[in-house]
Amino acid sequence: QVQLVESGGGLVQAGGSLRLSCAASGRTFSRYAMGWFRQAPGKERAIVAAISWSSSRTYYTDSVKGRFTISRDNAKNTVYLQMNSLKPEDTAVYYCAARESYDAVYIGPTNYKYWGQGTQVTVSS
Repeated sequence: QVQLVESGGGLVQAGGSLRLSCAASGRTFSRYAMGWFRQAPGKERAIVAAISWSSSRTYYTDSVKGRFTISRDNAKNTVYLQMNSLKPEDTAVYYCAARESYDAVYIGPTNYKYWGQGTQVTVSS
């Protein structure tokens, strides 16, 4: 069983930055693929970025490429999402997710078994 706790959300002006963190319980974090998803009001939950357990593979949805960076520190059981040049359309609840895996990235939300409670990110114009 893995428990995930997100932090770092908040209110920021357009062009600003935030860093989200997701702390995971469990001793096998290093064998979990991780993903960040977001869900805006009235929209489906969608992938933002994903990272393999070794960090050798990453994925970004097109709208965040060049602005967001996913990373992980397996010694700290934590995955991060650095968000720069934020836009109002980035406003959403952000969730981290985990699954046991080989060294791969996973895109769809149904691929993930464990989810955090979410953290709100609001970008004002």
